[in-house]
Amino acid sequence: MAGLAVLALADARFPGGGHVHSGGVEEAARQGLVTDVSNLREFLSGRLRTTGSVQGAFAAAAAHAALRSAPHGHWRALDAEFDARTPSPAQRSASRAQGRGTARSGRIAWPSAALDRLLAVSPRPHHPLVLGALAAGGGTAPRDAALAAGYLTISGPSSAAVRLLGLDPLVVNGVLAGLAAELDELADRAAAFAGADPAELPASSAPALELFAEAHERRQQDEVRLFAS
Repeated sequence: MAGLAVLALADARFPGGGHVHSGGVEEAARQGLVTDVSNLREFLSGRLRTTGSVQGAFAAAAAHAALRSAPHGHWRALDAEFDARTPSPAQRSASRAQGRGTARSGRIAWPSAALDRLLAVSPRPHHPLVLGALAAGGGTAPRDAALAAGYLTISGPSSAAVRLLGLDPLVVNGVLAGLAAELDELADRAAAFAGADPAELPASSAPALELFAEAHERRQQDEVRLFAS
């Protein structure tokens, strides 16, 4: 069951709304910064080391909190600390939209008191916190929750790049496979932080991704875009 929870949560077919988010690829492509497989590889690696590191750590922390039946206050702190690490309003909105969608679908498969506590303190919680709570509800360890969160930070953007740039999906999947070692390292680091105070969790920043998100948000008001973020 633990393996199934991780696989389901990391599956692009899971109805959490992730398919409508490009993780910054759409704006990066529009600005000519991601144009081919080589550019995409660099983009995904950078995203994994920054955004992925934070999301993985918070997913692991949420799984740890769920497994030890943490009180409402701890979930409130986790949500607030992730908010503080997401300075872009557009990114915060995207994370909460995915969190709400994932919670609505996931609570049917893995209902838990931990998820109920999280939703009680934040009806639209951040996505990695929902991932961690659901993963724990499915019997998954914090490291595996981090692995799923880290994978989602690169799998969604890679899929978006195929659609936006017409890249060969087989080659793009090869790029993802090439990031396996970095993803494992991310999960190991995240697991080491799983029981830490929320304020002490990693806070890696990615200013370029934040600027992409804000530019994309402004552009949506003037023209139709393929992705919500």
